[in-house]
Amino acid sequence: MPVIAPDIAPNISGLRHEGAFEVLDRAAALAAEGRDIINLGIGQPDFKTAPHIVEAAVRALEDGHHGYTPPAGIPRLREAVGADLNERLGVAVDPSQVVIVPGGKVTMQMAILMFGRPGVEIVYPDPGFPVYASLIDYSGATGVPLPLLEQDGFAFSAEALLERITPRCRLIVLNSPANPTGGVTPKAEVDKLAAGLEDHPQVAVLSDEIYGRLIYDGQRHASLLAYPHLKDRVVLLDGWSKTYAMTGWRLGYGVWPPGLVDAAIRMAVNSYSCVNAAAQYAGIAALTGPQGPVDDMVSAFDARRRLAVEGLNGIPGLSCVMPGGAFYAFPNIAATGRSAKELEQALLERAGVATIAGTSFGAHGEGYLRVSYANSRAKIEEAMARIRDCLEGL
Repeated sequence: MPVIAPDIAPNISGLRHEGAFEVLDRAAALAAEGRDIINLGIGQPDFKTAPHIVEAAVRALEDGHHGYTPPAGIPRLREAVGADLNERLGVAVDPSQVVIVPGGKVTMQMAILMFGRPGVEIVYPDPGFPVYASLIDYSGATGVPLPLLEQDGFAFSAEALLERITPRCRLIVLNSPANPTGGVTPKAEVDKLAAGLEDHPQVAVLSDEIYGRLIYDGQRHASLLAYPHLKDRVVLLDGWSKTYAMTGWRLGYGVWPPGLVDAAIRMAVNSYSCVNAAAQYAGIAALTGPQGPVDDMVSAFDARRRLAVEGLNGIPGLSCVMPGGAFYAFPNIAATGRSAKELEQALLERAGVATIAGTSFGAHGEGYLRVSYANSRAKIEEAMARIRDCLEGL
């Protein structure tokens, strides 16, 4: 009897996989075969969640917090988010603007689906987190890539961005510090963008600041949320996964303009209902408890960053600018004569080093690899030696 495939909507079929997880699966398969794999591919801290955060979740379960929570999140957690943003960014955020979500991608999905539809344009970074482009296509909108260039340190250019805004544009997606490049856009450039957006009142901004505390060299994080004239147009995406080494807890938040909060909550009610209660109590402990573990992690990443970039620049055929934030380097591989995908596969299969092809993050990622330095110094050093040996043998 023939098997009849279900007739699903074409926009579902168009949703793309995330390259990092595909490489992770292949790396895991090779490891299961007995291969020694060094993973410089996956974008998550290799640190454990701090004990006081774990204890808060356990205590919440022991205290009987097993039921549904409000769709927008536990009030105490929303208040803690507002207080944290006030302290870190000097921005007054009413807790009623905060919507707690199961991971950062949910705010991303909400904002893009809220604004995206046929006939609308959405500007997004390229290279950039691949889910941006995938969700834009899913929404029916037309994606307008904003090239991020090595000579600019992979920071966005306000002038180039503003040139891409047409009367059909309804949303801009920004990410600084950035995945996959580690680029940090300086405040002067953010100032220019904020000023230029006054001429485009129809355009909202999704500002993905999930790496906002992973920043180096004395730089200060510049948030679009801090510009009063944009307060009714900026959606802030942030969360606990990177800053507090809580990727598996699936806990994030969005800060929404007052006029969009109800729409975000309705989307929550119609999809996931609410966020895991114990995880939310852990989130309270993370924001209100000691921040020493965060500082220690950032310091460790800083040292690894320098080690990784020095190692990459010492390999013939590779060159790498110093990333200003996150935990990624984005080396230029053009001199190897190999495509990004070819080199990704060769390094994994031959050298046992997992990296991610720059093309997994957009067409402008060709000629680059994403290298995560969220691994130990010893593993980074060993990976650099393996990469050198592999390239010499190609």
